[in-house]
Amino acid sequence: MLLHEFRPGRLVVGLASLALAAAYGGELADAWSVPWWLAVPVMCGALGVAGLVTWVAYGVRRRSARSRSAESTGAPASSSGSQAMR
Repeated sequence: MLLHEFRPGRLVVGLASLALAAAYGGELADAWSVPWWLAVPVMCGALGVAGLVTWVAYGVRRRSARSRSAESTGAPASSSGSQAMR
């Protein structure tokens, strides 16, 4: 059982942040040279991709929840037992 629902958009932004941290960490260790302005396009791109991934994941969750709902069984509402009898 999952303790929380999977958020793929947060995963994308987290991975991009880790990649930038590794890149600037490599520059700090003098392993390679990374331009200072690289963080802006990488994070903007990661936020855009994260928004797209989140939108797609929302649609998938919504579609799967709709197919699992009790109202899609085809039974009439009066036979479901949820209405009060008079």
